[in-house]
Amino acid sequence: MTMSLSDIIIEKIQRSGQISFRDFMEMALYYPASGYYTSDKEKIGRNGDYYTASNLTAAFGEMMGRQLEEMWHVLDEKEFTVVEMGAGTGMLSRDVLEYLKRNHELYQDLEYCIVEKSPVMLENQRKNLNEKVRWYNSITELSGMTGCIFSNELVDAFPVHQVIMEKELMEVMVDYKDGFIETLKPASKQLKNYLIELGIFLPEGYRTEINLDAIKWIEDLSSTLKKGFVITIDYGYPSSELYQEYRSSGTLMCYHRHTSNSSLFENIGGQDITSHVNFSALEHWGNKHGLVYCGFNDMAHFLLGLGIEEYLKDLQKGNPVDHWKKVLQIKTLIMEMGETFKILIQKKGVECEHLSGMKFQSHWKIN
Repeated sequence: MTMSLSDIIIEKIQRSGQISFRDFMEMALYYPASGYYTSDKEKIGRNGDYYTASNLTAAFGEMMGRQLEEMWHVLDEKEFTVVEMGAGTGMLSRDVLEYLKRNHELYQDLEYCIVEKSPVMLENQRKNLNEKVRWYNSITELSGMTGCIFSNELVDAFPVHQVIMEKELMEVMVDYKDGFIETLKPASKQLKNYLIELGIFLPEGYRTEINLDAIKWIEDLSSTLKKGFVITIDYGYPSSELYQEYRSSGTLMCYHRHTSNSSLFENIGGQDITSHVNFSALEHWGNKHGLVYCGFNDMAHFLLGLGIEEYLKDLQKGNPVDHWKKVLQIKTLIMEMGETFKILIQKKGVECEHLSGMKFQSHWKIN
């Protein structure tokens, strides 16, 4: 009889002792064949647990394509590699490539790479994408590249350490005693240094998450990129907003069939677990490893800068029924994701002061 993922985690705890919440979350999401992202469960779209921007409308892929095309111009219209980190079903890749295909000179020399760790997602991508795409297991395989590395809703699914401030910073551990329970142990120096480096001082009783995997990830991107840009799209905030008093319980959430819950120890492997991204941390550690800040915006202003209004006007020339359907999809994208989702752009070895996606600035600032 096949063991459930819950039983596998329980056995690990009983064999080796309590584990960090980070290790629990990693197993829940990525355990081979049984984790949320490694199982064959449908995750994205109407029959899944959540929507992404590319599920709502192909316009998002076109706007991304426009930003990438502009970056190609900035890089002197020479070699250009686009790397998508974690491409889901491949719908965004398809829409981006459809746009870039219109620029024959760019498309001819374009290398489009996907770094994908999920065997199930990889299989879906191979069905949806049949030209121009190469797949890799790790970003480090593309060392020395020139172009752009981008991700959409990736970093929020990295496993995170959970901490709570008592007399000193404590890390949340997971144990099992007739059910999963939380215990605390003094936080490591690495976790404490994360907060110190960002200038964050937590009041007593404050609980939050620390994403050390994101630091390693941004370091890997920087070491891989010889010249070009990094675009990170996700939901989250800069430190000044993320650690507000009203977030004293943290930002961890579970998603199942388009509803959210905070039952982290239920339906293990059957629901998504996410936490908000700290964009200040990505900017800070990116800068330490050679990635220079290039802009920070919310989704709505990013799309405006890339010409979403002109795109909507062009839709009017088509079939009226089709036109209104597409308009409603784009309206949903802007209204439901426009403020929540943020875009951080970093650069390396590039003299570039202005990008179209940063033309119209929101009130959000990296601090």
